[in-house]
Amino acid sequence: MCYRFTVLVDHEVNVSGSSLSSRAGNRLVPAAGLMVATALLVLAQLWASAHDTLGPLHSLLDDYLANPQSAFVSWAGLGLACIGVPARARVVSLTAAAVLDLLVLALQAACGWHVSIGTGPTLALTALTVTAARWQGSQRRTALHAIAFGVLLIMASKLADTWLMVSIVNGPQVLDQYVQLADRALGEPAWVVGRVLEALGPIPSNVLHVVYIQLPVAAVVIAAWQLRHVTTGPWPRHNLLRTFLVLGVIGPLGYVLFPVVGPVFAYGPLGHGLQVGDWPDVLPALTAPRPMPFDTVTARNCMPSMHTAWATALFIHSRIGPRWLRWAGTFWLIGTLLATLGFGYHYGADLVAGAVLCMTVESALREPERGWSWIRVRPVALGAAVFAGLLLSYRFLAVTMADYPIPAGIAVLGALAAVWVVFYATWFAAPHGRLARWGGRTMPETIGLAVD
Repeated sequence: MCYRFTVLVDHEVNVSGSSLSSRAGNRLVPAAGLMVATALLVLAQLWASAHDTLGPLHSLLDDYLANPQSAFVSWAGLGLACIGVPARARVVSLTAAAVLDLLVLALQAACGWHVSIGTGPTLALTALTVTAARWQGSQRRTALHAIAFGVLLIMASKLADTWLMVSIVNGPQVLDQYVQLADRALGEPAWVVGRVLEALGPIPSNVLHVVYIQLPVAAVVIAAWQLRHVTTGPWPRHNLLRTFLVLGVIGPLGYVLFPVVGPVFAYGPLGHGLQVGDWPDVLPALTAPRPMPFDTVTARNCMPSMHTAWATALFIHSRIGPRWLRWAGTFWLIGTLLATLGFGYHYGADLVAGAVLCMTVESALREPERGWSWIRVRPVALGAAVFAGLLLSYRFLAVTMADYPIPAGIAVLGALAAVWVVFYATWFAAPHGRLARWGGRTMPETIGLAVD
């Protein structure tokens, strides 16, 4: 992917009035996102080079040199790009990517090298970008719009990997003892679900493992459904990809501000000798918390739970789809929550923070035609305040929350419920009802299901 993306802003537009502003804004979003992402990639690579780690640009180069970090991300990026191109170009691109992957794999095997896949879709996406840039009119605009989202997905993945390294370097000590104490207000769900999974045997664990690992697959399915008509009609004003990408940029800031590794590491068998407990069999004693030193290989990527945030986004965006999509969104949300807790990757407190973060970001992005009136500011401000309050409480009121678990649990879950009620009233309440009027959903144009 030779990332020269000035071509992604198309000036061949001949519309007027409000539609001009709307369509121009829709086209500029991915272009602006690409420019910001490119700047972040450069800064992240400079940081990685200074700390002698693999940076995003180095990782991108490896994608071209038959050593990709993630074959799925490369294929997902190409798949999203192909949504916006004609059927013939789609078939040619996907076929070429598969053939290239097989050729690279055969060459690696014949030479006794390390085998990998993922270079094919990277090369195919590069060729598709160059080809689409030569098209004209709406076909060019639609193709480049889709390609921009595909490239942004790949860029975001590279940046996420660097964020994990930043969390390790900037968080030599982790705050798991504080979160574990605060989690007593929620009934220690990581210990409870972990024991249940152990008792149920391997089959439920294997199913949940697939759900947890394949969350991006579910996201691509929902995004493909939302964008299925872009080659014959207008682009949706909002879609899952926008929420996913923004969450991926904002969420990891919590890793740096609040470094936490999770119960399976801090208290369990993956602690590399630094664990201070026996998760999930033995609940830690109620003692004064303190920051604890940890290794230099485990990412501090628990607070907030981004898997929960992304699964919540899947659930939200599947609500207006057909029945099978709604059931799939529900299944993936429940399965992800159980997996994050049952495998010891997160505390319950992380999940609450992740859900609040998702609804806050979604409120900032959803139905852009409604502008930034008090109707939008209210859920965004409430979500941001609750998110900050949760993190501060986990850090400075952990002992109090453990001493008084029932009122503390009611306060935490009540704050989550308040964010959900405001979110639902603003974006999903049935038209003309009391809740809808309070949420500002009284005008017909603010209730269009086509926003997704």
